[in-house]
Parts: sequence; C-alpha cells; structure tokens
Amino acid sequence: MNLVSIKLKLGMILLSLAVFVAGFALVYGVLGYLYGSFTPYIIVGALILVGIFNIIQWLVGPYLINAMYRAREVTPTDPQYGWLVNLVDEVALYNKIGTPKVYIADVPFPNAFAYGSPIAGKRVAITLPLLKVLTPDEIKAVLGHELGHLKHRDVELLLAIGLIPAIMYWIGYSLMWSGFLGGGGQRNGGSLYAWAVGIGLLVVSFIFQFFILAINRMREAYADFNSAKTIPGGTDDLERALAKITLAVDPRAVQRYRNKNNVMKMLFFTSTQPQEVYGDVDELINYWKTERVPWYADFFSDHPHPAKRIQMLEKLKYQ
Repeated sequence: MNLVSIKLKLGMILLSLAVFVAGFALVYGVLGYLYGSFTPYIIVGALILVGIFNIIQWLVGPYLINAMYRAREVTPTDPQYGWLVNLVDEVALYNKIGTPKVYIADVPFPNAFAYGSPIAGKRVAITLPLLKVLTPDEIKAVLGHELGHLKHRDVELLLAIGLIPAIMYWIGYSLMWSGFLGGGGQRNGGSLYAWAVGIGLLVVSFIFQFFILAINRMREAYADFNSAKTIPGGTDDLERALAKITLAVDPRAVQRYRNKNNVMKMLFFTSTQPQEVYGDVDELINYWKTERVPWYADFFSDHPHPAKRIQMLEKLKYQ
C-alpha cells in the first residue's frame, strides 16, 4: 500500500476516533456531574433526536442540492452532454464501482461534486463553467476525485462524525435554557451550573468543528490520491484542473505570486481584467510546487491549500 495512502487513512481513523472518544467522554462527564443516573437517558434521547434530524437531512439532501444548483440529469442519449455519461462510466470502471447518476448544474462557477443518499442513489454533478474550462482528460481526473468520495463513503463518514458536535450543541443549548429557567440537575446551585455548562458546551461544539474541518481536508487529499492512482495520467491532469479552476475563479492568482516573488513589480500598476486562463496554468503549478505553506494557511478551510495538493500529487509521481 502506498505510504501517502497509509498516512491519510491512519490520520483520518485516529482523528475520527479521538473526536468520538473525547466528545463522548466530555458530554457524559458533564451530564453525569449534573444529572447523575439520568445521564444515559439524556444522551440516548439527544442521540435519537439529532440522529433522526441528520438522517432526514441526508435522505432529502440530494433533492435540495439539485434545486439549489439547478441540476438536471444527463442521459447517454443527450445530444449535447451524453458524452459525460460515458466519461463517468469509464471513471467508475477504473474505480470498480457502479456508475452514479450524472447531472449538469447551471451555476456560474466551475466545480464538480459527488453526493447521494439511499433513496436518491449516488450522484455526481458537473457545473457548466467547468466544461468550458477543462479538457475531457482533465474532467476525467476531477471525476476520479469525486467518485473517490463515493467509493470511500465520505458522505456517511462526515454524517457519523458530525453527530458529536451536533449532540454537544443541542445538549449545550438545552442546558443553557434549563439553567436560565431554573432547572439544572441534582446539585446545589444546579441552575447556575447548567447555564454555565450549557454555554461551555456551545463553545466546545464550535471548537470541535475545527477537528471536523481537519478530517475533511484529509478526506479531500485522499480523494486526490484516488484520482492519481486510478485514472491514467490523473496526476498531471488533476494538477492542471486545479490550476485552471483557480484561475477561472481568480484570474490574478498568478500575478500575486509574481508580485510576491518580485517585490519591485508591486510598484507598477497591474490590470484587473481577467487574463487568458491557459497561458498561466503551468506557471501557477510551478509556484505551487515550491511554495512553503504554513500550517495555519488552510486551518479554516474544508480543503487543503492548493499548494499542498499539488505537492502531494508530485510525490505520487515517484511512488
């Protein structure tokens, strides 16, 4: 097994276990202090309530996403986009999974995403601007990333891990109002304890979201790995796809790297008009290959910094 794959999988497993164990221990300890023997019943009740809400959201989510993104299903006989179904089928074959339903999303930014549920089935959507920016081989590399999410059951993983901060939030919210209204458990000064602990759990649930973001960044990196290892030429094509998507959204990305590497250029006026995307792709990739990214650069993001993604893909070329 590849060292990068081992590192990513082990990191996700250990961090996920840490979130589960630490979160459960914290909630159980707090409630045990306030409510004693009633604690298991409160936790089970909160788990059922939050679980039902999250499962309903998961089941109907794909239909809401289709409405938000104005997505329509594409069939193999579609005269304009039928070729995308063949492309997705090819990528699914590489990944040894069933072909998901294919959708075109009518939104003004280049993107692709995988989603689904037991009642909606597995789906992958490609936005119209992405088709204008990328070549078929680059789209295939992006699809290798997205189908990697389906292959690794990432939606279910995030649903399960997200239960911990969600339970913390709802218990914290309930304790805050319970204390405010005079409740608070079996101890003296229970109302004040409940109110203070409720506020504390709300804060901790927010902090735990940063661990969820870290797991998600590992998940995205693992999807990049999947594309690189399952799609012929996927490493180079995914690198170019990432650069093109970045330049389509932010045409001045390369210019900022030039200014950063040549302070004198900052003295001169640079146009804010969009540049031709394709001319700057290789230059942007080269900047990313050598960029030193601080640990906090993507701390608030659910995706790794693009330079980290490119540098990982570069390592995979030699493994």
